[in-house]
Amino acid sequence: MKGWKLTVARIAALIFVIGLTVFLLMNRSQVSKLGAFGYPGIFLVSILANATILLPLPGVMITSAMGAIFNPFLVAIAAGSGSALGELSGYLAGFSGQGVMERVPMYDRMEALITRYGSPAIFILALIPNPFFDMGGMIAGALKVPVAKFLFWCWLGKILKMFAFAYLGSMGVHLFPGLMD
Repeated sequence: MKGWKLTVARIAALIFVIGLTVFLLMNRSQVSKLGAFGYPGIFLVSILANATILLPLPGVMITSAMGAIFNPFLVAIAAGSGSALGELSGYLAGFSGQGVMERVPMYDRMEALITRYGSPAIFILALIPNPFFDMGGMIAGALKVPVAKFLFWCWLGKILKMFAFAYLGSMGVHLFPGLMD
C-alpha cells in the first residue's frame, strides 16, 4: 500500500506541475504583473519554487517570463540566488538524517557520483535542468558536504542555468513581440 500511495503522490505532483505550467503559459500576460515586485519578488519566488522537496515548481518558467520584462542578467542573479537558498530544504533533510528518499538505483548512482566528484557533481546537477537535484541536495546533506561548499557550487550552477532561461525569455520577446501582450 505504501508503494501505491507514493506512486499516486508522484503522479499528482507531475499533474500539478504540468497544470501550473499550462496555466502560466495561458496567462502569460498576467505573469508580467509579477514584475511589480521586481528583483526581490523574483528572488522570493525562486526560493519557494526550489524549496519543495521532490515536488518541483516551474521556477524556470517564471525566470524566462521575468527575463522578458527585466534585465536578464539581474534576473539570473536574483533567480539563481533564490534557487540556491531554496535548495537548502533538501540539503537539510539529508543532513538531518531523515529518510525522505527511498533507496532507488538512481539514488545509489547519484550518491556514488557526489562521493567521487564532490563539488563538480553538485555544480553540474545544479546547472542542468533536471528533476534530480533535490535528491542530489539530500545526498550532499547526508554526506555532510559543508553547507558553504554546497551553497557555493549550487549557487554557481543555478545562476548559469537561470542566465540561460532569462535570456531565452528575453529573446522570445524580441522574436515574438506580441508574446507578453
